[in-house]
Amino acid sequence: MSRIGRMPIAIPAGVNVDIAENNKITVKGPKGTLERVLPSEMEIAVEGAEITVKRPNDLKKMKSLHGLTRTLINNMVVGVTNGYEKTLEVNGVGYRAAKQGKKLTLNLGYSHPVEMTDPDGIETVVDGNNITVKGIDKEKVGQCAAEIRDKRRPEPYKGKGIKYADETIRRKVGKTGKK
Repeated sequence: MSRIGRMPIAIPAGVNVDIAENNKITVKGPKGTLERVLPSEMEIAVEGAEITVKRPNDLKKMKSLHGLTRTLINNMVVGVTNGYEKTLEVNGVGYRAAKQGKKLTLNLGYSHPVEMTDPDGIETVVDGNNITVKGIDKEKVGQCAAEIRDKRRPEPYKGKGIKYADETIRRKVGKTGKK
């Protein structure tokens, strides 16, 4: 059995889970509502205050879907209770971020400022040189943070660019002059 797949998911107080046909799962919580259609082969059951996921057989595809399905449901439950956030750091002389309404403006050494609009369900907060991406959908938060980081990735010589707060940049030694 999949070690992750067989673990039950605890449903916290204030969270409502509905499973419709074709494994369409709806999770309602204090922070919002998430919906997702999961693989129809998996058997998802709500028993009391926990959700269990079972697989029909031991085919390789079913084994891989088992853990994935359980993790996706768990991410939805955590999202509607606590939410997710990723922090990015802007490093570099003259590199800065500003927020106006739903528009994030980044000055990253290009000839023009880069403007991005917050996607639905995602909020970006600028605090000095840090950008925090918040939301209830883990996938959207990660995607939005990755798109912001892609506007100017950190380079290995001076470390200038946008990096995740927990990311370490492998630095390279610059070229040395002739003697």
